[in-house]
Amino acid sequence: MMFSTTNTQRNTRAIVLFILLFSTVFQTLAYADTVNGEAESLASLTNLQHNNAFMYSSGLPTQSHLALLKGKGVSHVIDLIPGDRTDEIQFTAALDLDYFNVPVAWESPSVANFLNYAAYMNKIKQSDGTVLTHCKLNWRGAAFTYLYRVAVLGEQEAVAKADLMKIWHPNPTWHAFMSDVMSYYNSINNTQLAMSFDPAPVESH
Repeated sequence: MMFSTTNTQRNTRAIVLFILLFSTVFQTLAYADTVNGEAESLASLTNLQHNNAFMYSSGLPTQSHLALLKGKGVSHVIDLIPGDRTDEIQFTAALDLDYFNVPVAWESPSVANFLNYAAYMNKIKQSDGTVLTHCKLNWRGAAFTYLYRVAVLGEQEAVAKADLMKIWHPNPTWHAFMSDVMSYYNSINNTQLAMSFDPAPVESH
């Protein structure tokens, strides 16, 4: 009887140890999957950039992208896409993210568009969190974040330009718009800001 009891106790301890070991391995694998899943999800967000401590920019995010970015401190989303934005309004509301839409027509961006963007940005305290500026491919977004960093925040143009050029080289229409924004801020601030690049050459077909 003693032998049987001892064997039973040993078997019970072995089973408990196996369960504990399995649970530890499972939790480790689950954590790794979560970390890898986050990396893969953010990697799938088109042209995502962390421009400075206060600003992200990207192409069109999904609700999953927005949730992951919220986990990284994003609290405000500025959407530069015109048209029906119902889905994104609902996504951001569900995540308790502050949403603002500046509809920028691709063929005719305006100084007024940028001033609308800048006015919203200026209301946000950096202690409130970071801001995601996005459009479809981050072409609009890269131009707007470049302008805000240089004309409003006073960052070095060469630093902001490096981020811009990683996304796209603005065409003549967008280069003219960006130059107009620079001229506006020069006129009100008595500065001499300038872009250090020419427009991308027009492709011939």
